[in-house]
Amino acid sequence: MRNYIMLDTCVVDEATGVLQFGEDRRNSRLSLRREGGYVAISASHGPIEIALRPRYEDLVRKLRLLQPVGELTTTRQVGTSDAFLALGLHSDGTLLLRATIVADATGHLSFNFALSDESRQRLFDWLEVPPPNPFDL
Repeated sequence: MRNYIMLDTCVVDEATGVLQFGEDRRNSRLSLRREGGYVAISASHGPIEIALRPRYEDLVRKLRLLQPVGELTTTRQVGTSDAFLALGLHSDGTLLLRATIVADATGHLSFNFALSDESRQRLFDWLEVPPPNPFDL
């Protein structure tokens, strides 16, 4: 069973363009910044960090196509087979994010984060994710 940490604060730094979600008790952070056609993502807990850089269009498309499910699972991923962000949408609106680095066939390292429905909406607004098109599903 995976354990997800709920990131319950959201701050936008207008000077740097960084959107940051956090959780103070465990010092966990998820930071995003647009870099041209890419989104720089930093998932960290204390001094440990996973940095990902998926294509903006790929990330937005995967987020737009998410369908809610009744369990804590991820149904889409963006990135490569070696470094990816797995995405899932719970039926209560919680967005699951698993930043993962795969070492080889014997193991991987992941940060399992969850964003509340309100935080998910702030992320979607910041990324300008359009509403789902029923013809795409």
